[in-house]
Amino acid sequence: MKHLAVLIALAPLSLPASADTARAVNDLILPSFENFAQGAQVLHQTALADCRSDAVAPAYQAAFDTWMGVSGLRIGPSETGALSIAFWPDDRGFTQRTLARLIDTEDPTGLDPSEYHEMSIAARGLFALDMLLYDPAFNTYGAGDYTCGLVQTITADLDRQADALSTSWAEDYAEVLIGAGAPDNTIYLSSDEAFRALYTQLLSGLEFTADTRLGRPMGTFERPRPKLAEAWRSDRSLGNVLISAQAAQGLAHALAGPELPQTDAAFSQVMLAADRVSDPSFQDLDDPQARLRVEVLQQRVRALYGAIEIEIGAPLGITPGFNSQDGD
Repeated sequence: MKHLAVLIALAPLSLPASADTARAVNDLILPSFENFAQGAQVLHQTALADCRSDAVAPAYQAAFDTWMGVSGLRIGPSETGALSIAFWPDDRGFTQRTLARLIDTEDPTGLDPSEYHEMSIAARGLFALDMLLYDPAFNTYGAGDYTCGLVQTITADLDRQADALSTSWAEDYAEVLIGAGAPDNTIYLSSDEAFRALYTQLLSGLEFTADTRLGRPMGTFERPRPKLAEAWRSDRSLGNVLISAQAAQGLAHALAGPELPQTDAAFSQVMLAADRVSDPSFQDLDDPQARLRVEVLQQRVRALYGAIEIEIGAPLGITPGFNSQDGD
């Protein structure tokens, strides 16, 4: 893909006075991971009480909401930890095939939370639950069926993962970011580096939303691909776009302070564009008017990206450039 925006540091400029990595970590990132851990715990407790799909679905939706608040962070413990929490995109349908095999063979690992961490990431986390709770090929199970026990196992595994991720951020990686420049910090040699790392994550998350959450199901005008939308079975596709954009706006303010008028105006335009989208699962993209509304939403997400570049990146001497992997 040509000319993707990436970050190129033109000069080692000092951070603006309002820049605050510690504020972003302590006031936003750590509480958000704790919210996710609590959401995953409630989800597991709900599944233990009643593992049928209709009973579990509301807690699943709430837990997924909390995940979206931190899903754009892929550094530190999240760099690998996120993979088994949210295995998507799944281009080859591994989740469906792996779950079907587990159920068809009634693999005992599927009923053993202590061993389930050894299972393929395709059968773990939120998207495995999305399939089991919302796909008609899976979600008609009864209370005593193998699939019901599998749902309990996956929620137990997710609960453990969420708690481990929250703990790793709170007890380890937070200090790595906040203590940037300390003599024993070999990851971030200066506060500038730590700030730029979070800023890069902020923009990468928005780029993923525009190009993947929206771009994949849009496909081309001649060949839309709505079944490639994120969490379309559970009608979360549009909601995930909005929560991820809101999380980006929140991180921008946590990093740079309250005065970001262009960023806030751009986020308002994202919300307005989202209000015009007719199907929250993006399954009507073969309709030219529906596709146009999603395309406008994609443009608004990219405009939010641009506003953050102007208000936060420019004072740091960071400007848009070419993706080095394109060879341009």
